[in-house]
Amino acid sequence: MELADIVSRDAIVPCAKVASKRQLIQLLAEKASELVGIDSTVIFETLVHREQLGSTGLGNGIAIPHGKIKGLPGVTAVFARLEQPIEFDAVDDQPVDLVVMLLAPEGSGADHLKALSRVARLLRIDGVVDRLRATRDEAKLRDILVTPLEAINAA
Repeated sequence: MELADIVSRDAIVPCAKVASKRQLIQLLAEKASELVGIDSTVIFETLVHREQLGSTGLGNGIAIPHGKIKGLPGVTAVFARLEQPIEFDAVDDQPVDLVVMLLAPEGSGADHLKALSRVARLLRIDGVVDRLRATRDEAKLRDILVTPLEAINAA
């Protein structure tokens, strides 16, 4: 699964201005709602419930909040580059400034896990993370995200 399949052109928030984890999750839920037509409250509650199980803050300023939504047509991602890092209860206790939210249909175990794995692998590449932090341009952010791993590794 490539991120180009799940990150639409409208799924990038290049300069998100939020002051808390809750505000961030609300912003992501609203953006996802616009993209998939599912009530933002349902998405918000799904993401909050998942965070209650354990933080999706991976460390190095990165978080991948995720959840499964009944009636969702397919795996969907929203990327946000935060204007200022926020506390996210990440595993390394560092604030978060790069966020990829993933939503998957209920019962989509393999696709959901593939998407999570793909995003996590991409965001472990220092050059990719540096490039994401260095731009606020929506199109450039998406281009960085959807570059196939093979092309990044070959560079």
